[in-house]
Amino acid sequence: MNLLLIGHDANRAGAQLVLLQLMRLLRAQNVTMRLLLGEGGPLLAEYQALAPVTIWPAEPDHVVGPLADKVLGKLGVWESRYRKQQTARQAALRQELNLDGVDLVLVNTVTSARWFGQLNLSPKVPVVTFVHELAMSVQMYTQPDELRYLLARTTHMLAVSKATANYYIESHSFDPARITLFTLIDTPTLVQNVDRAREADGAGLIRQLGIPPDAILVGGCGNAEWRKGNDLFVLLARLVANLAPAVPIYFVWVGMPKGPYRDELWLDVQKAWLTERVHFLEPTPDVLQYMSRFSMFALTSREDPYPLVVLEAGLCEVPVVCFAGAGGSPELVETDAGVVVHYLHVDAMARAIVALAEAPEQARQLGQRLREKVLERHPAEQGVTVLLNLFTKLLNR
Repeated sequence: MNLLLIGHDANRAGAQLVLLQLMRLLRAQNVTMRLLLGEGGPLLAEYQALAPVTIWPAEPDHVVGPLADKVLGKLGVWESRYRKQQTARQAALRQELNLDGVDLVLVNTVTSARWFGQLNLSPKVPVVTFVHELAMSVQMYTQPDELRYLLARTTHMLAVSKATANYYIESHSFDPARITLFTLIDTPTLVQNVDRAREADGAGLIRQLGIPPDAILVGGCGNAEWRKGNDLFVLLARLVANLAPAVPIYFVWVGMPKGPYRDELWLDVQKAWLTERVHFLEPTPDVLQYMSRFSMFALTSREDPYPLVVLEAGLCEVPVVCFAGAGGSPELVETDAGVVVHYLHVDAMARAIVALAEAPEQARQLGQRLREKVLERHPAEQGVTVLLNLFTKLLNR
């Protein structure tokens, strides 16, 4: 089987890390594969170690050059030269990806619809789309015509949670009979990574932030964007400080790069007198060293289909507090592995955090139960077996 994988970039984020784990498991099963990426990123070398990688060629600024293009335009031949150039680029990409020899395509994220729609694949090639996005992300990262084409061309859909599956059924009329709930986590590798993180000097990283050793750490993780609720994380810190001013509860968000949005959030932190209690850290491959030191994890996302960070928190035995209606995390957390509060009830989330801070044994038990549930529900071998069986079924139709 020749498998073509399509991803939107190689940044160190949830869907991209899941794709990396998927590629490792497929490589172990000797699956022949190639990866097409819309853009590069920090994970590129790790992808390249597993399979040949092609990055979608950037659109050239000019057909020939700024002056020559003006001349071609006046002569009325610019458009034909442009079409000829585009045809040549498409032919080169088609040859590099061996599109005529592809047996099956797996599109990782609907964000990749932009590139999938330009491949002109044979209609006989089965397409599996792995959806990680809900309404907000779909609106932000896709174009309606590109998404419609991808979903129409999708033979089978993999959805990371019930909430995600329901969105595509209800909002895009996708056939529920062609959806499989599928959350891939390379559990053995992640457990090893968690063990190594616990052995490393994560406590030293926390000390470097000026946080006292007896502090109760509330973690957050993810990109700096409205969807992730970074602003709600700051508001949460203010509400917790109001509720329990004498309790040493500190807030640490991992994964927030420098930029205007971070600066705006930090202004809020300063004006709320929280500069000692709130810390923003840039993206790092050492996120598990911080995660393993957290006392609890606050998922303040307005939307997150089934975030990898919740699975990582679980394996670190860190209980999770999250919003109902914001994605699939409540399906895992439920009532025995953390606290689920009503959507945007930040005050209820603050009360839950204070309650867990004042009942460390209960928090420990919730974290242990979350780890158990991750291991029970997401064995890696079962995940890759389900996927390979699906591939075989689609190829033998």
